[in-house]
Amino acid sequence: MFIIKENAMVESLYAFLAAVGFTHPLHPMLTHIPMGMIIGMVIFSLLSFIWKNINLAETAFHCSVLALLSVGPVIAAGVLDWLHLQQGEWNTLIIIKMVLGAILTIFLAVSVVLKKKGASPAKMLLFYLLCLACAGGLGYSGGTLVYG
Repeated sequence: MFIIKENAMVESLYAFLAAVGFTHPLHPMLTHIPMGMIIGMVIFSLLSFIWKNINLAETAFHCSVLALLSVGPVIAAGVLDWLHLQQGEWNTLIIIKMVLGAILTIFLAVSVVLKKKGASPAKMLLFYLLCLACAGGLGYSGGTLVYG
């Protein structure tokens, strides 16, 4: 498949990190923030829906905002790791991850807007579940990419 040529700036970043003793990929350590928040927003939204508790719905919303704010840096770190570790080689799993990452970002943004506009708890739960499905697809494809 098509390969992006080595980027000197990316390699300089990883060389600097290695010089200070950090030799791990950047992306995996950051993925826990949005993934944890997405799981949290689904759980809090589901409990809010069952128990009709506005505080749990608000907590789910706060989780969605933090997930949205953190997804950009996670995607950026993923692109950097892809360029560094796989030399920008395009393959099916990378394409899947890029598409799902974009869809997840859109779903998170839509969920925040819908909540601000007063969407029903059922609609919010649906959007949160869509986000969870995207997150699951991202995790699965990332695990397959790394571990085969």
